[in-house]
Amino acid sequence: MVEAVRGAGVVVTGAGGGIGAALARRFAAEGARVVVNDLDADRAKSVAEEIGGTAVPGDASAIVTDAREALGGTVDIYCANAGVGSGGSEAADESVWALAWDVNVMAHVRAAHTLIPDWLERGSGRFVSTVSAAGLLTMIGAAPYSVTKHGAYAFAEWLSLTYRHRGIKVHAVCPQGVRTDMLDATGSAGDLVLKPTAIEPRDVADALFEGMAEDRFLILPHPEVAGYYQARAGDPDRWLATMNHIQQKWEAAG
Repeated sequence: MVEAVRGAGVVVTGAGGGIGAALARRFAAEGARVVVNDLDADRAKSVAEEIGGTAVPGDASAIVTDAREALGGTVDIYCANAGVGSGGSEAADESVWALAWDVNVMAHVRAAHTLIPDWLERGSGRFVSTVSAAGLLTMIGAAPYSVTKHGAYAFAEWLSLTYRHRGIKVHAVCPQGVRTDMLDATGSAGDLVLKPTAIEPRDVADALFEGMAEDRFLILPHPEVAGYYQARAGDPDRWLATMNHIQQKWEAAG
């Protein structure tokens, strides 16, 4: 895998901190040429300078062309990592829902739309989607986040089943809690469900590289998520009852 990464043109969105910065650092350490994207131009520049990459700040939905030019015309690996952790219920404002859809799903769709024609012509390309265990399971107190992460997972799955025979590799990275600013923003729900088993961003990067080496679609930095996912599929009502108990515990805690 290291040989495949060395010299590759890599784009990481949302790489000004957290998981994205960890991915950018790991790819650079393995010899890739890395474009660091973030809405915060200063953070993107800081990480890019640290790793010897190139900062291309801005909306993740609109930077593929500029990133490709910065890499000399070719993107080999695209990490759709930028995301928003929108909390709330069905009553969340429609602007909250719209932002979650735009960043967590449509940014991936737009990037793929731009990248895939070239990848199909070349017969190679790799799309890495930072989803979340919420995309396989769900997250209490965060309807917009949970629903759109399900969408991100579904889109990654669709890309994989549609293009794998044509040389395009897709990976869906689905961690639970990761010690980032986004985890801190989850409040009491995150404190209850995510923080007890939270891992470091670099652990997510390690899991991705292990998954790429093994050519796995589903990458679980928290291995226990596989059991939860199986339980959800095998007995949905029992799983929902368990999650509802967690919901009640959260409500009781205020």
